[in-house]
Amino acid sequence: MSEAPDRRQALLEATCRMISRTGVRGLRVEEVAQQAGASTALIYYYFKSRSGLLAATMRFVDERAEEYTHSSRGTGFDRLLDNLQREFQDKRRVRENSAVWGELRAAAVFDKGLRTIVGNANLRWSNAVTELIGQGQEDGSIRAKVDPVATAVRFTALVEGLSSRWLAKLISTEEAHSAVLAAVSAECRPRRQQAVQPEPTAPTV
Repeated sequence: MSEAPDRRQALLEATCRMISRTGVRGLRVEEVAQQAGASTALIYYYFKSRSGLLAATMRFVDERAEEYTHSSRGTGFDRLLDNLQREFQDKRRVRENSAVWGELRAAAVFDKGLRTIVGNANLRWSNAVTELIGQGQEDGSIRAKVDPVATAVRFTALVEGLSSRWLAKLISTEEAHSAVLAAVSAECRPRRQQAVQPEPTAPTV
């Protein structure tokens, strides 16, 4: 691998580390350069501006997420569930990615430039989930009446909401996985495949 891609990636990795620790508003180009062992001139060479750096960082975390959430196992339902649950892993890179995504999304509320960047990333994510739902409908593992686009919006919103609690350690990884399983099963699993709930038993005395 050539030196240039290595240095560019080092700058993006340093940006992710800093955003995950201090947020977007506290991000300083000079400090990113220092963290990466590079010059500020190199940041402007690769990314043109602070906004360009943030846009590239959004794409970078997108690509990293695709690597660790991709699933090829089982049915469309299995791949959908696996993809969403893999957003919650006890690994530094996954937690960092989730924190960066959350910070960029929150900052986009007040930053119109960021709003476009985050919106495009969110659309790519929703489209990927929509495609997984469609695959499940084709193989019969997801109900045909499910609206793939609307359901993808709900599932990605669920993951975003759970992510905030997970990062704050208000819920565990296992609890996040359980919440995703419950939602995906309720919305997508064909009725005939849904587990029959046992009748409640009277309390013992």
